[in-house]
Amino acid sequence: MPNNQTRRLAHGAMMIALFAIFIAIAFYVPIISLVATLFAPLPLAWYSAKYDRKSSLLVAFIGCIITFFFGGLLIIPFALMYAAIGIVIGDALRLKRSKVFLLMSTGITALITFAVEYVIALKLFEMDIIKEFMTIMRESYQNSIELSESLTGQTPIDDQMLDRMFDTMEILIPASITIAVFFFAFIIITINLPMLKRLGINVPKFHAFKNMRLPRAVLWYYLIILSINLFISPESGTALYVICLNFSLVLWLLLTLQGISLVYFVLDAYGSPPFLKVLAAFMAIPLYSFFVLIGILDLGFDIRSIVKGKIQK
Repeated sequence: MPNNQTRRLAHGAMMIALFAIFIAIAFYVPIISLVATLFAPLPLAWYSAKYDRKSSLLVAFIGCIITFFFGGLLIIPFALMYAAIGIVIGDALRLKRSKVFLLMSTGITALITFAVEYVIALKLFEMDIIKEFMTIMRESYQNSIELSESLTGQTPIDDQMLDRMFDTMEILIPASITIAVFFFAFIIITINLPMLKRLGINVPKFHAFKNMRLPRAVLWYYLIILSINLFISPESGTALYVICLNFSLVLWLLLTLQGISLVYFVLDAYGSPPFLKVLAAFMAIPLYSFFVLIGILDLGFDIRSIVKGKIQK
């Protein structure tokens, strides 16, 4: 028992030090900050996978306090998000959850942490990060338009169209942030799980992408949103319009991925060369409507069984 307690304290101290170093590098060192950012949750994820939740939360709390001495209040939101992600990843691994659960829990944790920190920054410091980002992006677009005018003598986009584009972008901010956060969570998991496996932690595996199958409820959600857009046609700017547009973006992405998965399944079933998969992934961008359609068909009908039956014949 004393040996276990000593080991726990020693491991905790090492993980706190490593976490603080990763956060400090990510915050201050420009060249290798990206690498440090991707591996920042690793120390707390390893500790949380090895020890109970109470000890892990204590280590994460102390780690965030230590980072305060490196960068003051500005570094705390950064450290809190990565501490939360590390704890959730390690806790899911300790409880032997599936990789899908790991992805969902990590994404939701990152999303909630970002939302809380955004509200705190908005209310306490009157700093709207999203608004400032949109302002910078708009200025960048205007500068590129002015440059294009000076070079070609023609205006690529008028002010009215530019306003409409940015209005749509502002409406789609919730869905865009959600997609970006879950993509970020996927990258963090993909990079850190092999490292955790090397460190002696049992990690789950994703099924092959060609076997991906979303819940059929996604199809019903899409049909509901489609029916609202067709029969109710909510006015632009209303709450229902904003909700439908954001849900549509997320559902389009999910159904596009489902369609790509079906294409991969068919290509593998017929023994096609690997470069066709890469081509299909690139073609999904301009032909997303087609991939959404086959994604709907894949969820609504058992197309994979039909393909298997034809191959067996």
